Amino acid sequence: MVKEMKTIFVTSNLRFPPSSGPFLRTESVIKALSKYSEVIIYSLNNRDSIGGNPAIEFYKKYTGKIFFAPSAGKSFSVLLKRIINKISRIIFNKRIYNIGGRENDIRFLIKTARKSKANAIWLGHGGTLYDYLKMIKEKSGFVVVVDTDSVWSRFILRGLPYARDEKMKNEMGVAGKLKEEEERWGTEIADMTTAVSGFDAEYFKKFVENKEKIKILSNVLDLKNYEVDIAKPLGFKNPSIFFAGSFGLDSPMNDAVKWFVEHIFPVVKDSVPDVHFYILGSNSDTTLEYKNEPNISILGRVESVLPYLCNADAVIVPLRFESGTRFKILEAGACRRPVVSTTLGAEGIPVTNNHDIIIADDEKNFAKGIIKVIKDKHYAEMIGNNLYKLIEENFTIKNLENEISMIVKELNKENNKNKEYNL
Repeated sequence: MVKEMKTIFVTSNLRFPPSSGPFLRTESVIKALSKYSEVIIYSLNNRDSIGGNPAIEFYKKYTGKIFFAPSAGKSFSVLLKRIINKISRIIFNKRIYNIGGRENDIRFLIKTARKSKANAIWLGHGGTLYDYLKMIKEKSGFVVVVDTDSVWSRFILRGLPYARDEKMKNEMGVAGKLKEEEERWGTEIADMTTAVSGFDAEYFKKFVENKEKIKILSNVLDLKNYEVDIAKPLGFKNPSIFFAGSFGLDSPMNDAVKWFVEHIFPVVKDSVPDVHFYILGSNSDTTLEYKNEPNISILGRVESVLPYLCNADAVIVPLRFESGTRFKILEAGACRRPVVSTTLGAEGIPVTNNHDIIIADDEKNFAKGIIKVIKDKHYAEMIGNNLYKLIEENFTIKNLENEISMIVKELNKENNKNKEYNL
């Protein structure tokens, strides 16, 4: 296939093997995009943090070259310079260092795009890169795609009811409104914005007259990665409950664990005394309590969640605030595991309660759903198999390739209208 496009793919979420949803999305999008466009990766992280030589070798299959931003891997140096600047401002009322890390990274990106004769710049997880978008548009004529993984303002504002105090609530309210404004002007000036679901797409469409500028680019999985029998980890206990994510103080994940452990898990243990709860993911081991609970294991970041996920009796998504679609549910479906989730936890995925998932928004019914899939193996198998079918039909690399095919056609039209993209 002749590839008319050459795309610079910018990402701060490159890692092999992928350890969580953001990295899974990056891998999937690069795989699918490479079918229709030459891809050049521009990583905002250094070689070691993306997985070293194995990561480089893996991505060579899909990309012509990998560039690293000038500031990649210099976070300690930048932090040290900021501390020195702060002290210098107090003593001498002036800065010692001109840091300008992101501005330098953006300038180098534009230079790289011009030298590579790229047609477009693709901002992976673009909801965090609106400053890149603005400067690229100010300094060049490149077509820019803002590839979002969620609606960040919604992510922030949904957390207001769960803020730990009034001060935090006020700060979150201000941050959420500022993010809404950033999303507004960012969607206006981007040549295209992608959303992970129709629900998110409707949000971005309200900012533009031309609704064709908003495209759906789903979160998907490469099911081949889940078609092997995966042994249980040493000492793994059944019956078991599984939950994974990226944790942090006041994060949706930490709130979900607190709600589950304090209000739902005791009810489950009353009915299933030997049940064990596994919590996996970055910072779970440093930001969560409950480490001394005999029925709970908090494992932190592991090389792969699959040995735990694929052997769990129940997968839970007890989220009360967040945005986007959940790789947790997609991966559970790929492993044919039954899922119990809140309505918000399953947002953006066309699931049906008691057919391919169990939806529960209160403690009593959430506990009831877990107990049922643990005790009723036939019911659990039915839920897991139906969820697998849903994923197979709607959330695979093939589905993503079809979506990207349409996007690339639109980008080619945009480039034909704007022959001066490489100013």
